[in-house]
Amino acid sequence: MTSVRDRPEKRADEFLALVRQGKRGRLKLYIGFAAGVGKTYRMLEEAHALRERGVDVVVGFVETHGRVETAALIEGLEVVPRRIIEYRGVPVEEMDLDAILARKPEVAVVDELAHTNAPGSRNRKRWQDVEELIAAGINVIGAFNVQHLESLNDLVYRATGVRVRETIPDAWLKTADQVVNLDLAVEDLEERLRAGKIYASEKVPQALERFFQRGNLATLRELALREVAESLERDTLRRESKAEAVPRQGGARVMVCLSSHPPRAAELLRRGSRVAGRLNTDWFVVYVETPGEAPDRIDSEAQRHLLENIERAKALGAEVVRLRASDPVTALLDFARSHSVGLMLIGRSHQSGWRRLLGRSVDLQLVREATDLDVQVVALGETRE
Repeated sequence: MTSVRDRPEKRADEFLALVRQGKRGRLKLYIGFAAGVGKTYRMLEEAHALRERGVDVVVGFVETHGRVETAALIEGLEVVPRRIIEYRGVPVEEMDLDAILARKPEVAVVDELAHTNAPGSRNRKRWQDVEELIAAGINVIGAFNVQHLESLNDLVYRATGVRVRETIPDAWLKTADQVVNLDLAVEDLEERLRAGKIYASEKVPQALERFFQRGNLATLRELALREVAESLERDTLRRESKAEAVPRQGGARVMVCLSSHPPRAAELLRRGSRVAGRLNTDWFVVYVETPGEAPDRIDSEAQRHLLENIERAKALGAEVVRLRASDPVTALLDFARSHSVGLMLIGRSHQSGWRRLLGRSVDLQLVREATDLDVQVVALGETRE
């Protein structure tokens, strides 16, 4: 990841060098910590710089939110008309994926990647539309705010009290060829908000009372900067390992133990993703299917939640493993030891009091028997990072 401190011409040249390599499209992402830091503005600046260099660039989807400066930058660029979808009698504008694929530009600019498409769209999320563009050889410059990262969902909620509903998988972020962080002092962002450069003047007081509280913005900015630092560290380690052909050290892998229907599985999986990212290592999500949880015996609701959690784990970048055993503790420990796992994460058990009193709950048994492994029992909903 890099921060924006250079000229748009230099940024355009760097991305153009990537564009001219290979047949698969390239992905460049601008990340900010809040609306108004300048993501869309920077993307459009770069689009103009690319156009001046003879690159065939179009605007796939950009929302100006009434910002005059942003709207002015769209002038002179080709804009692909949006697709109109009628939802519950109301026309909804969406990015026209098929029109962009048919137009096949060299570069497409796509904003608000965490957006959920209207029912009837081919893909549920806009970032999935971008995947199709990249697979078709179209390079994409996109943007989103850091609070939309799936693994940060619980941190953002605990820090701001706002539950972000639209998210992007961390694993998808890692596929980007370039990631640029757009930083701005909290005071400067507040000044832009009060001046009506982010939202209409009548919406400013409400924004200042809610999401744009100074404490919230400071926390989000810190998360964005931390994400930049950790990504830079991961990229550096990855390059060094590749250059030296040094395999990852054994015992460094992370493993999340998943039950069939844990009460806060999403939070546990996001925690595993963050820990593995900081350690720059592979991670597993392991579920042990006991005889009582066979597909023909498990409760239908539990089965649905299990499948949802498996898909969520894959989206976060984990390798999901399903084991069959009558004793989950033995199966989990055998897997961990045979796959160089150094840290196991498990949610605090909600089994009956007498089992905990006798030390027979799964989490307590793991702590007692994993003498050669680190085990972290996560008190979901109560912990802080």
